[in-house]
Amino acid sequence: MGHPMQRRTIEGISFVSTMVLVTLAFMWLLLPYYGALLWAIILAILFYPLHRRLLRYSGGRQNLAAALSLAACICLAVIPGAILLASLVREASSLYARIGTPGFHLASGLQHFSDLLPDFVIDGLAFLGMDDLSELQRRVTSVLGQMMRGIAAQAVVIGQSTAQFVVGLGIMLYVLFFLFRDGPRIAAVIRRASPLSDSHTRRIFERFASAVKATVKGNLTIALVQGTIGGVTFWLLGIGAALLWGALMTFLSLLPAVGAALVWVPVAVYLLMTGAYGRGILLLAVGVLVISTIDNLLRPQLVGKDLRLPDYLILVSTVGGLALFGMNGFVIGPLIAALFVAVWLLFVDEQN
Repeated sequence: MGHPMQRRTIEGISFVSTMVLVTLAFMWLLLPYYGALLWAIILAILFYPLHRRLLRYSGGRQNLAAALSLAACICLAVIPGAILLASLVREASSLYARIGTPGFHLASGLQHFSDLLPDFVIDGLAFLGMDDLSELQRRVTSVLGQMMRGIAAQAVVIGQSTAQFVVGLGIMLYVLFFLFRDGPRIAAVIRRASPLSDSHTRRIFERFASAVKATVKGNLTIALVQGTIGGVTFWLLGIGAALLWGALMTFLSLLPAVGAALVWVPVAVYLLMTGAYGRGILLLAVGVLVISTIDNLLRPQLVGKDLRLPDYLILVSTVGGLALFGMNGFVIGPLIAALFVAVWLLFVDEQN
């Protein structure tokens, strides 16, 4: 009696161990293109309401609806993203080239700026060894040069890995087609295979989908709007590298408590201190009245209560995600944080 039970226990442990090892090996196999798979899942979740409509209009023809949904993703997300990336790299390279030319001087602007500073600020700069304008110009130019060299280096890396990028894009679009076509069946299989209860699995799935929508549809859309308004304002005011500054404001807008103000406030202060009062006041007005209020206006409509995470948790998870996963981290970090909160809330509910 005991021998068959012991054998079944050993077989069960062996099967589970084999399943875990095979799963880990499969994940390791997919690791080089995890970003492509991640964005295929994200786009499938974001565009699935459109896919449902197309499926209804196409008379239930799955392949046709999936192909139309894929075409919509390419037109609305992939092509604009590629154009923006190419323009951003071109502008960064142009700014880097201007910084390296002998005609790029900051001395006159720095002198005007220095003349308007109060004495205690000048004394503080002298204490820090920054009272020499030529030395300050050299440091500013050096910092800008390092920034542009970093961007240029990334552009070179992108150029050298064009084949890998094209393969990743192809994988993403290929997988996205089948996620549109077979998504519900795949989700049903995962739910049946999950060792968790049906209610727990359903709530975690719902939380994951809500986190994706809130992070990408909400936070990214708000950041893009803020960065676009900031970049257009910079361009209208004649501030150089407006697209680059707009992209930087978009990135900073993803971080709570930091935001685009980290870019437009110093620029507005500089304009005011250098005598460009009209441009400085206009930039301050746009920053305070438009850029800073967009978050409060759009977030309730775009995010709502999908992602009930405090700002400090979003900030820490986003920064941690960026440090670990690169640019994909701004999605992965908040996703992990949202799932962490969801699982622990389920645990707390079970204890009550």
